[in-house]
Amino acid sequence: MRFTNSPYLLEIPFYKFHGTGNDFILVDDREKKFSENKEVIEHLCDRHFGIGADGLILLQEEKGYDFRMVYFNSDGRESTMCGNGGRCTIAFADFLSLVGPEVRFVAVDGEHYGLILGKGPGKWQVRLRMADVTGYRTFGDDLFIDTGSPHLVRFSEGVKEMDVFHLGRKVRYSTDFSPGGTNADFAENTPEGLFVRSYERGVENETLSCGTGVTASVLAHAIRNGLDRGTVVVDTLGGRLGVTFEREQDRFTGIWLEGPAVMSFRGKIQIDS
Repeated sequence: MRFTNSPYLLEIPFYKFHGTGNDFILVDDREKKFSENKEVIEHLCDRHFGIGADGLILLQEEKGYDFRMVYFNSDGRESTMCGNGGRCTIAFADFLSLVGPEVRFVAVDGEHYGLILGKGPGKWQVRLRMADVTGYRTFGDDLFIDTGSPHLVRFSEGVKEMDVFHLGRKVRYSTDFSPGGTNADFAENTPEGLFVRSYERGVENETLSCGTGVTASVLAHAIRNGLDRGTVVVDTLGGRLGVTFEREQDRFTGIWLEGPAVMSFRGKIQIDS
């Protein structure tokens, strides 16, 4: 695929991954050849004129760690932490033979650990240690929690039939969260655990799954129900995830996000050098 008319082109391999339907373009950028250009990244993520993805992730070298993860939303802007993206980057690093079953890397919100629990052709089962969370805010019955990315969690009934795009957009642009805005998550209790749908800022749409949103929803569930620890199964439109946590008053530690990471396909792109 060629995304420029420039005579000075650089051919870069890319890999397409998804974590429960939350999909990403992964680039091995250890040699720092990829141009972090907003327009280029936005074009690559476009589902009609580009490769198509919720975001783009660069895997870069970082002294003292297995790698650095740099995440961009589909609007081309570097963003806050992405849980499903982190799990996919761990799988990508394993595909590149850079890591063993235990992984240590750094992202925009600091240090993370990962565990590769199993793998097969093009598919991995990955646990990601999320950042500790201290404090939350309430907006009526809603809870605002930052799990590496900001989330407003609303518990409702009938979430499967909900107009998440319009409701989520209203929350995302609420003056309560100006100027940066927030992600919006709509959660419902199920016999297995929770069902969650998410509207993501930067994507400006509902995604099939959101790792930091699922994590925020589980922590909100724990606050609402007075839970001090546990593992909660969460179903999303794209599949099933699990979140484990420990809680002491308003501080959460030992937060792990677990689920599948899948390589969909790979190819090459030509961009300005």
